[in-house]
Amino acid sequence: MSTAFIICSNLSFSWPDDTPVFQDLSFSVGGGRTGLVAPNGAGKSTLLKLIAGEYRPSDGTASVDGVLGYLPQSLPFAGELTVAELLGIAPKISALAAIEAGDASEEHFTTIGTDWDIEERTRAQLDRLGLGDLSFDRHLRTLSGGQVVSLGLAAQLLKRPDVLLLDEPTNNLDLEARTKLYDVLEDWTGCLLLVSHDRALLDRMDRIAELDRGEVRFHGGNFTEYSDAVRAAREVAEKNVRNAEQEVKREKREMQQSRERAARRASNAARNLKNAGLPKIFAGTMKRGAQESAGKANETHAARVSEAKAKLDEAGRAVRDEQKIALELPGTNVPAGRTVFAGERLQVRFGERALFAGQGAALAIRGPERIALTGPNGVGKSTLLRLITGELEPDCGELKRAEGRVAYLSQRLDLLDLDRTVAENLAAFAPAMPAAQRLNLLARFLFRGSRVHLPVGVLSGGERLRATLACVLCAEPAPQLLLLDEPTNNLDLVSVGQLESALSAYEGAFVVVSHDERFLAEIKVDRWLRLSEGRLAETGAPE
Repeated sequence: MSTAFIICSNLSFSWPDDTPVFQDLSFSVGGGRTGLVAPNGAGKSTLLKLIAGEYRPSDGTASVDGVLGYLPQSLPFAGELTVAELLGIAPKISALAAIEAGDASEEHFTTIGTDWDIEERTRAQLDRLGLGDLSFDRHLRTLSGGQVVSLGLAAQLLKRPDVLLLDEPTNNLDLEARTKLYDVLEDWTGCLLLVSHDRALLDRMDRIAELDRGEVRFHGGNFTEYSDAVRAAREVAEKNVRNAEQEVKREKREMQQSRERAARRASNAARNLKNAGLPKIFAGTMKRGAQESAGKANETHAARVSEAKAKLDEAGRAVRDEQKIALELPGTNVPAGRTVFAGERLQVRFGERALFAGQGAALAIRGPERIALTGPNGVGKSTLLRLITGELEPDCGELKRAEGRVAYLSQRLDLLDLDRTVAENLAAFAPAMPAAQRLNLLARFLFRGSRVHLPVGVLSGGERLRATLACVLCAEPAPQLLLLDEPTNNLDLVSVGQLESALSAYEGAFVVVSHDERFLAEIKVDRWLRLSEGRLAETGAPE
C-alpha cells in the first residue's frame, strides 16, 4: 500500500452565492504521476486550490504530507519582478554576492543557510527547462508567456517539493518547451497531481483520476488506456440500455396480453355460469376468485415492468454523454487551387523591434489547405495571422486577401457580443437564415432549449467556443479561410473533441497556430509551416 501524500476527507465547498462545488468528497493520492480530468466547470482548479490551501473548505479537510509546490493556471506575476524574485532566490543571490565582495555580516550567512549551491542548482533547473540563457536580473515583462510559465515551474521545483500540483502547465508553451517539461516530469519521483488538456502529457501519467458527478475515480494507466476503458464501458452501457429497453417493452407486452387473456376468461366464465344456471352466491364466489387471480397476475406483471424500468434507469445512468458535434458545411467549400491569401516580402515593426525583417515573410494559401503554423514563442505567429485577416497592415510588402471570406478566432474568443444571447449572435452573423433553421443549427452545436437564450457572457469557455464556431462557420457568406490562434488553450478534453469535430466538417482552408500535436493530427493538417527569424519554411509533420 503506497503512502498517501494528499488526503481529502468529506471535503465540501460552495461559492459565496451558495452554489455547491463539492459535497462530502473523499479520496487520497499516493506517490507517482496522477492526471486529473473532468469537463470545464467541474471544479478541477478549485480542487487544486483547496489542496494548496488557497481556498478554505466549508466542511471537511484537505491535507498534504510534506513540502508542497503549486503552479496555478493563472500566474499573478507582476512584470516588474525579476527572474530571481520570481524564483524566490533573490535574497540568497544578493547575500552570496555580498559575501564574495568581502562583506561577512552574519545576516548574509543566515539568509543563505545551507543553500550555498543555490545559484548552480537554479542554473541546472533552468537549463532543464530551456531557460539557461536568462539572467537573474531580467524583468518578466520582457519574457513570453511560455517563458513565464516555465519559470513558475522552476520556482516550485527549487523548493524540492514532496507534492507537486500543476494546473494546465503546458498552456502557452511551444513544442520545444513542452518537450522539456515532459522530460522533467518523466523523472519526477514524488507525488504529482496534474490538471491538463494536453493528451501527450496525460499519456505520461501513471494513473488518471476522473472527477465526475461529485466523486473521484482512479484508473490505472495513462490517458490513452483510460480513454479505451471509458469507450469500452460506454459500449457495454449502451448495450445494457438497449437490452433494458427491450425488456421493458417485453414486460409491457406480456402484461397487456395477460390482461387481455384475463378479460376473455372472465367473459367466457360469466357466459358459462349464466348458461349453467348456478345459484347466484356460487356464481359470485367464482367471479370474485377469477378477479382476484387476474389482479394478482396483473400485480406480478406490473412489478416486472417496474423492475425492468429500474434496470433501464440504472443502465442509462451508466452511459456517458459524448456531446459530439455532427455537422455538414458545404458553404465553406473552396475549389482546389483557388488562392485565398497571398503575401510577399511582409515586414512589420513595433517601435525598434522588427518582425519578418530582412527579405520579409512570404506565404500563399490555396484551396482547402489545412495548415499548421509552428515556431518558438515570440517569433510573430499571432502577428502573421493578424496580417492575413487584415487586422494589421504590414509596413512593407504585398497582400492579396479573399475579401469578406476570412474569419479569425483569437485566443480571447472575443468575436461575439457578450450581452446578446447565443441565438441573437447567430442571427447577427446569418440574418437571412430562417429562425427555425438557426435553432436547428444551434442544436447541432449542442445548444438546446433554454441554452440558446443565455447571454454569451455567462457561458463557460467550452460553450463560448461552440457558440463562436456556430456563428463563424455558418456566417453569411461562409468563410473560405479560417484562422485559429491556440484554439485549445484552457479547453477541457470534451471541448477539444468538439472543436476537432467542427473542423473536420469545415471544407475551406485554415491556418492554425497550436503547440498541441495530438490536436493537429486529429484535424488532419496536411501542410506544416515553421516561422523562425522572419522566415517561413515548409516542414514535415513532427515524428
